[in-house]
Amino acid sequence: MSTTGEDLEREKHVRFLRRCVNLLPSEYTQQDNNHLTLLYFVVGALDLLGELDCVTRPAGTADTPEHREKMRETIVDYVYRLQILPTVDGNTQNCGFVGSPAQYEIHPQFHQCKYVISNVAMTYVALCLLVLLRDDFSRINVPAILKGLRALQQPDGSFSAVCVPGGGECDVRFVYCACVISHFLNDWSGIDKEKAINFIISTQTYDGAFGQRPHQESHGGSTYCALASLALLGELHRIPRMDDLVAWLVDRQLSGFQGRANKPPDTCYSWWVGASLTLLGKYNLIDFSAVEGFNLSCQASIGGFSKVPDVFPDVLVRHPQNLPSSLPSNFFPVTAHVLLVV
Repeated sequence: MSTTGEDLEREKHVRFLRRCVNLLPSEYTQQDNNHLTLLYFVVGALDLLGELDCVTRPAGTADTPEHREKMRETIVDYVYRLQILPTVDGNTQNCGFVGSPAQYEIHPQFHQCKYVISNVAMTYVALCLLVLLRDDFSRINVPAILKGLRALQQPDGSFSAVCVPGGGECDVRFVYCACVISHFLNDWSGIDKEKAINFIISTQTYDGAFGQRPHQESHGGSTYCALASLALLGELHRIPRMDDLVAWLVDRQLSGFQGRANKPPDTCYSWWVGASLTLLGKYNLIDFSAVEGFNLSCQASIGGFSKVPDVFPDVLVRHPQNLPSSLPSNFFPVTAHVLLVV
């Protein structure tokens, strides 16, 4: 029983997530290029609930170790299908993972097609999924991924999502993805660490928190990406104006947490802001009862969580009709991240 009188409706959430593994509403069609991200959010939430077997147990089959292992292998094989490998001429700058086979498997050798480029956020998601599914990374082309990372780092230390002329979007979200990838692979040779650290610190704003790039507004998501990256790099101690940063994070709590000043609370920031405070050893400054009550009020009657009370639950941060065609790396899995904190 929670301190607010509401309970986590665990079985409803399991059923909601299990449905999402097998079938998504038609509005998610525009997210066809983000299959991997959607799968990661659902699998991650079920893992948090201790129900990963719900993913690896095919519907309508007996619950046996053999069936679970077969389904686990099926999902792992699907992830590896999305790995882009070097071409014969060594086109390693495009290596990594893509988010879906839909756009690429029309090409007979799409895994080694020089016109197919990976996305660092999808490589991050792929490795997270493989970790959740207890894979041993034996089929990961580690040297190619590391060379791909090096091609994505910009002169200012930031990372772009894809290897294109001019770099495209380059900000702290993709620095975070690169750091997680390097951590998982236990090899940091794909990153110029000092450049990355200097870029992260340059995104700190006048109020102590972090924007996506220098001189941009402070944001709970980009602050987490900055802090988590520095933590993985072992350089949290280099953050200037720590007191201002902690004060900004604590001020984001109303009942739940808001992502920016003068915004309403939103369930996903229970993770982004709460995790940031945890990284700084300040988790005790949260009003636990208030945030728990807000998050539980966002449970849907059919299972799942929404960003605010009384709207449709979503695997992602907002209704799929409002999503862009390509997800940035800090789009927020509401249900998975709320489950981390209730």
